[in-house]
Amino acid sequence: MPIRSNMIIFSGISAGLRRRCLTSAAALVGLFFVCISAQAQRFPARNVVWEAKLKWQVAFLADSLCDGRATGTRGGTEAAFFIERRFREAGLDPIGESGAQEGYVQSFRTESGAVGHNIIGFMNGSRKVHESEYVIVGAHFDHLGNFSGKMYPGADDNASGVVTAISLAEMFRISKIIGKAYFKNIIFVAFDAKEKGLSGSAAFWTALENGRFRDPMTGKTIWPEMVRLMVNIDQIGCSLSPLDSGREDYLLAVDGGTLGSRESELLDWCNRIFETNLELCHSYYGSENFTKVFFKITDQNVFAQHRIPSVLFTSGITMNNYKPWDNAQTLNYEVLKRRIWLIWHWLEYQLY
Repeated sequence: MPIRSNMIIFSGISAGLRRRCLTSAAALVGLFFVCISAQAQRFPARNVVWEAKLKWQVAFLADSLCDGRATGTRGGTEAAFFIERRFREAGLDPIGESGAQEGYVQSFRTESGAVGHNIIGFMNGSRKVHESEYVIVGAHFDHLGNFSGKMYPGADDNASGVVTAISLAEMFRISKIIGKAYFKNIIFVAFDAKEKGLSGSAAFWTALENGRFRDPMTGKTIWPEMVRLMVNIDQIGCSLSPLDSGREDYLLAVDGGTLGSRESELLDWCNRIFETNLELCHSYYGSENFTKVFFKITDQNVFAQHRIPSVLFTSGITMNNYKPWDNAQTLNYEVLKRRIWLIWHWLEYQLY
């Protein structure tokens, strides 16, 4: 009845008034799309990151096909293939390891004898001038695997971090397409064997220290002193460990004292200026001791130990970690999207 009454009232008004109403409605719709278009033009790289896409990628890595992604297993290999495809689609060049396997893969053995595979991709900062400075963006992709018939999907730990790294690569690709140029190059690494004593990041560092990596653009050796920053992303998809305010849209950025106050302030500034509107914390829930412990058990630690400025982006430990129910349904993709946006904006400034 209300709908029918409204239709009768609308049909009863004058044709001129109807035209003015329709014109006003069209103008409002047009203004709405202009606003969306303006936002898209302001941050075009954001358009490659949306919630359904993030969920699909996390769901693949957390699927039974990958079977928990344990190092040295068929499921871990499936995950590595998936990441390599995404790196290639994002326009990353293979960096490989000189004298070893060519392409995106760095193979190594853990102390237990399992064969791990780091997936490594390279993005040149500028199409005009090539600089010999590098920023490393990493996230481990391995998890616990399958125990006694129970699969541990590892959606938050750490499919969420891998998908974030892939998204950042895609965003920088769009930025370069529209003409942006950066003074530093980016090396993206999906580390294997984090759950086996940080073996993947240790293997990467050893190869870097021994001059095993070559810049795909110049063929020259990449040395540790050329690395200006290491960004690690680990467990970044949940909103189940809110800060004191109780807000679910938060982000922890922990640097272990390697960055300094300027970079923390820059992150806060990006959060305001680019309207990602997250609640930020630069320690692990205000606990100095727990912050140090958590920093040491994640992949950026080997870089920090060698005095390379390093930061860990995370949403913290939750009751789902290392549980069979850490699946794709448990993550907050709207918040994850904004976390990715903020990290990208902050990283842009690090590349200038």
